[in-house]
Amino acid sequence: MLTNVIGIKFKIEGKVYNFDACDHILHKNDQVIVNTENGLSLGVVVTDVKRREDHELPPNLKPVVRMVTEDDLRIKEENKRLAEDAKKFCLGKIKDRQLAMKLITVDYLFDRSKIIFYFTADTRIDFRELVKDLVQKFKTRIELKQIGARQEAGIIKGMAICGRPICCAGILQNLERVTVKMAKEQSMSLNPEKISGLCGRLMCCLSFERESYAGAKKSATTAAKSESKVNANNPSPEGKKITAPAKTGDGGNSDSSNI
Repeated sequence: MLTNVIGIKFKIEGKVYNFDACDHILHKNDQVIVNTENGLSLGVVVTDVKRREDHELPPNLKPVVRMVTEDDLRIKEENKRLAEDAKKFCLGKIKDRQLAMKLITVDYLFDRSKIIFYFTADTRIDFRELVKDLVQKFKTRIELKQIGARQEAGIIKGMAICGRPICCAGILQNLERVTVKMAKEQSMSLNPEKISGLCGRLMCCLSFERESYAGAKKSATTAAKSESKVNANNPSPEGKKITAPAKTGDGGNSDSSNI
């Protein structure tokens, strides 16, 4: 039996998650309500429906519940406003308690069963008292989630040195591992200022462009070998040995004379 699998994002800069489209007729950019481990969530369809055999299905595939309604969109806007209020309150408490952490963004789950606070920090933070402040204020489950510099850049967004929006906030679906070896393979300067993004880490494009550079390099090498082989089998006129003809006399005989 074939299953309709659809790709859905919950944030523009976020990952793509697979869901069972069930019998819903869905198209790209449709907004839907889906079942997740955290309960109901509102997401956007970003891929076409794909028919998959049972053995091809990703694990823990959850269903699309329904298309969004006007009430769902109203709740979404209210959650945005509540998230902004929660961020302001949390920033104030972080300042009051002098915690060495940077609050990046706040997410309200669609059903408001939990609020997630995303932050960065250079060292381990004891935020137990902060959690108590947040629980007392919002009367719901609270999660403080530490993220890395690349995730922070994807949320805040910005312009890369190429003049385009940074990849992690747009075209990238997942953040892949990036190494200096990738820069070497692409003949890039190893100057940190040349190969680092806004996050201070190696640029994401070094990873997803690696395959294209490797393919181009392989094609160029193959073409060079083929040309070398052709030249070896068919040497150019310049490479031939030319023997000068013997001199002849007026009678067309050889240069030796009869005595």
